[in-house]
Amino acid sequence: MGEFNEKKATCGTVCLKYLLFTYNCCFWLAGLAVMAVGIWTLALKSDYISLLASSTYLATAYILVVAGVVVMVTGVLGCCATFKERRNLLRLYFILLLIIFLLEIIAGILAYVYYQQLNTELKENLKDTMVKRYHQSGHEGVTSAVDKLQQEFHCCGSNNSQDWQDSEWIHSGEADSRVVPDSCCKTMVAGCGKRDHASNIYKVEGGCITKLETFIQEHLRVIGAVGIGIACVQVFGMIFTCCLYRSLKLEHY
Repeated sequence: MGEFNEKKATCGTVCLKYLLFTYNCCFWLAGLAVMAVGIWTLALKSDYISLLASSTYLATAYILVVAGVVVMVTGVLGCCATFKERRNLLRLYFILLLIIFLLEIIAGILAYVYYQQLNTELKENLKDTMVKRYHQSGHEGVTSAVDKLQQEFHCCGSNNSQDWQDSEWIHSGEADSRVVPDSCCKTMVAGCGKRDHASNIYKVEGGCITKLETFIQEHLRVIGAVGIGIACVQVFGMIFTCCLYRSLKLEHY
């Protein structure tokens, strides 16, 4: 009877080992995906960060990159701990899973909270940023972001093209009689901003603020979904780890 129980325990341990190994392979790929989303945000979707008053959007991206790297390292550690049957490594693996779980939850919560606050932030700050910093010394990033925003989303001004009447740059000699930046023009050529007729510039209802809000909200949904989704998957990893740890402990005795 004792021999049967021992074989049963050994069989259960082997099954748990292969189950956890398979999980770690998938977990490693998930970490790669999380890191890719974070890098994608920083490298390709960060052009408009200089237009935002809050750094929350940037923080969520950095959290995803860090979490992705830790996930990949943890996946390798999990494979080693599983096949070497080292309980001390399993303990470390569980702790790392818990840390990653918390990081992913934080990223998801930050994305959700910022999603709710985005409209208010843009209404309070976007116009001031555009009219006070556009083409001003030391704010080249804002200038580039505004030009790209207006060209990419076919809009002009925060709320409408009339916003540019309050621009410090428009009232300076550097504007060269322009009434809007050249990036407002449907066909962008030097000096085209001197004429603000609807046939020449973009006049979109809601202005750039609506376009930018929609763009960032869509990306925040991706960040939030990835963060919460991976966190849920990790719960299974922690359960498998606890089961294997307990199984190894029983065999030891």
